[in-house]
Amino acid sequence: MKKAVVIGGGITGLSAMHYLERMKKQHRLELELELVEKDEQLGGKIRTVQKGGFTMEVGADSIVARHASVLPLVEELGLNEQMVYNGTGISYLYTDNQLHAIPKDTVFGIPMDREALFSSTLVSDEGKQRALKDFDTVNDRFTKDSSIGEFLEAFLGKELVDRQIAPVLSGVYSGSLRELTLASTLPYLIDYKNDHGSIIKGFEANKKTFQGAANKKFISFDKGMTVLIDTMEAQLETARIRKGIETTALEEREGRYTLSYSDGTASEADYVVLAVPHQAAQALVSDETLNGEFDQLLNSSLISVYLGYELPDEQLPEDGTGFIVSEGSDLACNACTWTSRKWPHTSAQHNLLVRLFYKSSNPVYSELQNSPDAAIASKAKEDIKKSLGIEAEPSVIEVTPWHELMPNYHMGHKAAITSLEARLAGAYPGIYLAGSSYYGVGIGACIQNGKDLAEKISQAVAAAQ
Repeated sequence: MKKAVVIGGGITGLSAMHYLERMKKQHRLELELELVEKDEQLGGKIRTVQKGGFTMEVGADSIVARHASVLPLVEELGLNEQMVYNGTGISYLYTDNQLHAIPKDTVFGIPMDREALFSSTLVSDEGKQRALKDFDTVNDRFTKDSSIGEFLEAFLGKELVDRQIAPVLSGVYSGSLRELTLASTLPYLIDYKNDHGSIIKGFEANKKTFQGAANKKFISFDKGMTVLIDTMEAQLETARIRKGIETTALEEREGRYTLSYSDGTASEADYVVLAVPHQAAQALVSDETLNGEFDQLLNSSLISVYLGYELPDEQLPEDGTGFIVSEGSDLACNACTWTSRKWPHTSAQHNLLVRLFYKSSNPVYSELQNSPDAAIASKAKEDIKKSLGIEAEPSVIEVTPWHELMPNYHMGHKAAITSLEARLAGAYPGIYLAGSSYYGVGIGACIQNGKDLAEKISQAVAAAQ
């Protein structure tokens, strides 16, 4: 009998195991399954904390609903009735030390028509006129592997990009736009420019798609994101789940792999899915010939801070869901989500719950990363006072650091992954890399990655029977 071991119980590893078990049953595969997670609970960067009447997602707070992998999994798990959608409202940029509404009918700050462009309070008349050149210029040099920052600036102008688009996109993709490719962010922009002659015209032609998804763009669950993780774990029937066990070594022995664990036990496997951060995978494979590719993969860090108040969330600006901070402001944070407004289920008493993010790209991060939680919370309270005018003391504080765990795709990322995949397959057949370090940072991409690997392993097992 063949055996597959998944190392890492985050959403990618759990998805791989979920689909491996389904395919094992469907195709009657002779396949033993084991999942090993070093933490005492599964979920990775999906982690829900309940405290003081608040539901706080200290990692990922939601899933993009439109990803093709998401809703089918929710339905398979029987979670439709527990699914909740985000509340909608105005998003803001905190620029020049005040809140500016991101214009309606924009996508990541990119206007979908002329009206959205000219309604912006963030861009000067000169900047708006420059952006109109998008209608007259031709793309004769950019591809999906080009820098998204250079692409957008070439057609929409530096001011619109720097003042309105970059703060939003950088907030989502954790990096400088000039070092991120179109392929790893918004690849459809190339098609819009090439097919419609204009990025803005492309959005205008597809406006119904974006507007139709606007009210149901993100999903979570009524008791928090952990519902997804707990349900996936509970529905695994044949897989052995081992928690609180660290994988300490991986060795090849006579065409199979031996995995050693921190509790002194070991497993033999024909297939190994390394659904762990790339640093951990690199250490386990321990092959100097692969270090060149592994070392090209980059991570960033962030600190998440929740502040819960015994105040009604009506004190927030009307119809708002949060803000992103532009460079040069008087705030230390990079962004702030008005969680109780965006996700009503997170506040049982409809009191104010906000979440602030401090990223490693921020000069203040080096100071905060070595500071006690109380000092970090003090900085967060100061930011809320400056931005929202709230001086009350929070009743609940939750500080969560994510050091070197946020994948940061860059211009060379795709080439490094392609090379690493080929070299790994040649030297270590049956070992697979998985997760957000490689194939997409969103939960939807992670689910799809796990499913794709399950199919690949299942096909190999079927062929061997």
